[in-house]
Amino acid sequence: MIITRGFSLTNFVIASSALCFQVCVLYPWHHKLEDEFKELKIEHLRLLKENEESRLKELKVIREHLGNFYRKVE
Repeated sequence: MIITRGFSLTNFVIASSALCFQVCVLYPWHHKLEDEFKELKIEHLRLLKENEESRLKELKVIREHLGNFYRKVE
């Protein structure tokens, strides 16, 4: 009976410390990571848009050069 009570108390202490660790450390860290992920997502979308705009400008320049080239050939 003393042994089983010792196991029960040990189990309770381990479970309580694990729960305390989750609540005090992991839960706030989860929110911090989620906020950083949202910032990263916004930055990623901004870079995609910026890249798309620069690509469109580059394609317009290429199209103008090709148009000028074909006009000279004719």
